[in-house]
Amino acid sequence: METFGEGLSASTLVLLPGLEATGNLFADFISQLPPTLTVIIGKYPTQQFLSYGQLLPLVDEIVPRESPFVLVAESFSTPLAAMFAATRPANLLGLVMCAGFVTNPAGNWTSLARVLARRAVLRIPPPRWFLHRFVMGNSPPASLESNFRKSLRAVDAEVLAKRLRAILNCDARDELSRMKIPLMYIQAERDHLVPPECFAEIQRIRPDAELVTIPGAPHLMLQREPRKCAEAVVKFLAELGR
Repeated sequence: METFGEGLSASTLVLLPGLEATGNLFADFISQLPPTLTVIIGKYPTQQFLSYGQLLPLVDEIVPRESPFVLVAESFSTPLAAMFAATRPANLLGLVMCAGFVTNPAGNWTSLARVLARRAVLRIPPPRWFLHRFVMGNSPPASLESNFRKSLRAVDAEVLAKRLRAILNCDARDELSRMKIPLMYIQAERDHLVPPECFAEIQRIRPDAELVTIPGAPHLMLQREPRKCAEAVVKFLAELGR
């Protein structure tokens, strides 16, 4: 019987982080992955804003030069991952989008989101009710809330504001259409930041995209449901070589 992690076609995962972009919130997810996998964690500058286009060279610097790898992109990084995949690196085997989007995910909330995407607002620590309702779900582990707040504090508020505005202005639909590798989309069932319409848009462009829904998961599903997300990713890796 095949054990968890056997038969994988790629030996390396490159993880691209969410909005805080420190890479500090992947620990629980990584702990659920097979030890045979090499994991590379992407991190973006905390005191300097880089646009999606300016982040592309950074991604190119951290990925393996020759060995096969798969990108796992979380939320903020999903348009960037599509842009990178559109350059068609020969050793990039697949892309996993977690709570992803290729155009503005805010929809009818865009005007409010633009008001909130300001340095003065983001200097104020987010209230607990907001984090629980929109980001990490009800009754999150105290360690997750603490680590999330610590990661936010590490990033300049103006950088966070500009990243939010980059999300509201993003459009990676053309890059997604030019991307030819297999694509899996992991959707959090109770994501109140990235609605199901975001996957519908991706599916319109890539009808072959595989959808995996994590029941009851909030936006930070890699952190709240690391085992289920790891199982989905490992299954995707195993299927790439078949």
